[in-house]
Amino acid sequence: MAFTMTLLSWSVVEFGPELTAKNEIGNALAAIRWGTDYFIKCHVAPNTLYVEVGDGDSDHVCWQRPEDMDTPRGSYKVDASHPGSDVAAETAAALAAASIAFQGRDARYASLLVTHARQLFDLASNHLGLYQTSVPVAGKFYGSSGYQDELVWAAAWLHRATGDQAYLDYLSNNPTGAVQPMFSWDDKNLGAQALVAKARKVSSTGALVQSKNGLDGFMCNLVQKGSNNIAMTPGGMVWWKMDNDLQYTTSALLVVLAYSEYLSAAKSSISCPTGAVGPNDLVTFVRSQVDYILGSNPKKMSYMVGFGSNYPLQPHHRGASIPSIRKDPAKISCQAGFEDWFNKNAPNPNVLTGAIVGGPDGNDAYDDSRGNFHQAEAATANVAPFVGVLAKLA
Repeated sequence: MAFTMTLLSWSVVEFGPELTAKNEIGNALAAIRWGTDYFIKCHVAPNTLYVEVGDGDSDHVCWQRPEDMDTPRGSYKVDASHPGSDVAAETAAALAAASIAFQGRDARYASLLVTHARQLFDLASNHLGLYQTSVPVAGKFYGSSGYQDELVWAAAWLHRATGDQAYLDYLSNNPTGAVQPMFSWDDKNLGAQALVAKARKVSSTGALVQSKNGLDGFMCNLVQKGSNNIAMTPGGMVWWKMDNDLQYTTSALLVVLAYSEYLSAAKSSISCPTGAVGPNDLVTFVRSQVDYILGSNPKKMSYMVGFGSNYPLQPHHRGASIPSIRKDPAKISCQAGFEDWFNKNAPNPNVLTGAIVGGPDGNDAYDDSRGNFHQAEAATANVAPFVGVLAKLA
C-alpha cells in the first residue's frame, strides 16, 4: 500500500501539470490523501507504526465481499523493540513524496506529512530489521527481501521534499550503483537511482555517480540496447516473471518517463553498448509498452479492465466477482463465495474498471479465469504508476 502511494505521488510530482491540463489533478490528490490519512492514523507515536490488519491465511480461506468478512481482524505493529525498517521506510517515502505533491496546494498538510516521514525514517534507520520478523503473519504473503533499498528510497524522497543535506549524505554513504533487474514493491533501488540522478542534475561526480551508471545500465537493458537485455515476448512486451508481471512493467515505465524528463532538462543522453539512447527514444519505448498493455498485442486484449471492447472478464478479485451487496443484501458465507461465485465460469458481475491485471505470459498468452491468480489478479501497485505514465502520454 505504501509503495502504491509513493508511485501515485510520484505521478503527481512528475506530471502534475499534465494531470491538471486533463482536469485529473483533484482526483489524483484525493486518492493520495485517502492513503496518507490512513498512514498518519497508523503512525500513533514517533516510534510506532501499525502495518497490518487481518491475517492472510484466514482471509484466503474465504471468498467473500468486504462487507461480509468476519475473519479475525487483528492489528500488528512495528516499533523500536520490534523493528520493521522496510515497511517504516517505505511509508516514510510515501509520506515524503506526497508532501511534494501537496506543496503549493495545502502547505499545512504537506508539513504534517514531512513530520511523519522524518519520524518514520528515523525509526527505520535507527532500529534495523525486517518487518516479517516482528510481524510473522506478513512473511508468507509480502515478505521483504531486505530493507536497505527502502532506506535509500526514503532518504531520496526526503531529500527532495526537504532539501536537508543529511539525507543526501545518507545517499552518498549508501550508494546503489549496481544495474538493477527490476523495480517493484520489494526492490526500490532503481527508483532511488532515478531520484539521485534528479538530485545531482544527471551529471553527478564522486560516489553518487554510481547510481546514474546503474540507472543507465537498466535503461539500456530495457530498450534492448544493453549487455543483459530484459526478456521480451514475441509480441513486443518486456517480461519478467509469471506472477503479476505487469506490476514490473508499469512501475518501470514511470521511472523511464521520469528519467526522460531529467535527461531532456540536462540536454543529455545515455551511451548504451549498441548505440545512444536519448529522451525521445525512451518516450517512444514507453509508448510501445503502453500500447501493448491497452490492446496492441497478439490477443488484441486490453489488460486494463473496462478499457476497450476486449478486456479480462474474470479478474481474481473478491468484490468484483460477487454481486454488490445492494443487489444481493443477504450475507454470503465464507465457503459459499467459492461454491457460488469463485468457481462459476462466467464474467464477474461487477466490472473492476481501471484495474490492471497481472497480464500475459512470456509467449503473449493469457488465460481469462479468476482461478488463475498468476495472471488475473489485479493490484493497486499495478495501476498507480500508470497514472503518471498516461498523464505524460495523453
